[in-house]
Amino acid sequence: MAQTRIIKKYPNRRLYDTEISSYITLEEVRQLVLDGDAFEVRDAKTGEDLTRTVLLQIIAEHEGHGQPMFTTQLLSQVIRFYGDSMQGFMGSYLEKSLQIFLDQQGKFRSQLNNILGQTPWSMLNDMTERNLDLWKSVQDNFLKSAASAAQAQQAGAPKKDGKP
Repeated sequence: MAQTRIIKKYPNRRLYDTEISSYITLEEVRQLVLDGDAFEVRDAKTGEDLTRTVLLQIIAEHEGHGQPMFTTQLLSQVIRFYGDSMQGFMGSYLEKSLQIFLDQQGKFRSQLNNILGQTPWSMLNDMTERNLDLWKSVQDNFLKSAASAAQAQQAGAPKKDGKP
């Protein structure tokens, strides 16, 4: 299992990645999140864990650009939970809700990939084969019914000499 990557934050707000021995930007920290890399941001002097603060800073920067994810109303509601008796419950509730959403999204994408993973021609061929099988089944049933009706009619029809 890979060890947690340590990033040191200095008083001048610079971030130093100890794994690559280089300063990095917030955007590079964001990329670590996107890549699923385990890391912690620590204050260079005190060793205090600043990971949440840096992640919130990344969110704040992205909320200011383009289409925001969090509405003013949502943020206000979240703020109201601070100091409330439900504060401890709310974090785990949001985390579990987001995990359920991600699981459902993953299932949907998987199903969509199964459908779209085929070329349009292979999808059309599959559909045509299913329709042909269905059509053959309908024809077979029709022919069997027609043959049964013809046999029944012949059995009840008078012979050429007029006698049954």
